Amino acid sequence: QVQLVESGGGLVQAGGSLRLSCAASGRTFSSYAMGWFRQAPGKEREFVASISRSGVNTYYADSVKGRFTISRDNAKNTAYLQMNSLKPEDTAVYYCALATYLTPTVVTGHYNYWGQGTQVTVSS
Repeated sequence: QVQLVESGGGLVQAGGSLRLSCAASGRTFSSYAMGWFRQAPGKEREFVASISRSGVNTYYADSVKGRFTISRDNAKNTAYLQMNSLKPEDTAVYYCALATYLTPTVVTGHYNYWGQGTQVTVSS
């Protein structure tokens, strides 16, 4: 069993930065790809970024490419999402997830463990 706990969300002005963390329990963290998703009020959950189990390969949604960076530290069982140049449309609850795949994947169904989410609010 794997538990994921996100932290680092908050309120920030447009153009600002936040760094989200996802701490994982369990011994399987380093064996699979990780992902970040987000869900804004009234909208479906959407893919943000994913990283391979080694951390070498990453993949981003077009809406965040060039602004967000996903990384992981397998020794610390932790994944990160560095968010720069934040926009009001980035406001959402952000979730980290552990995939059943080794390589980055955008498909929600490929993730079998999810955190509880952390709120990110970007004011204009």
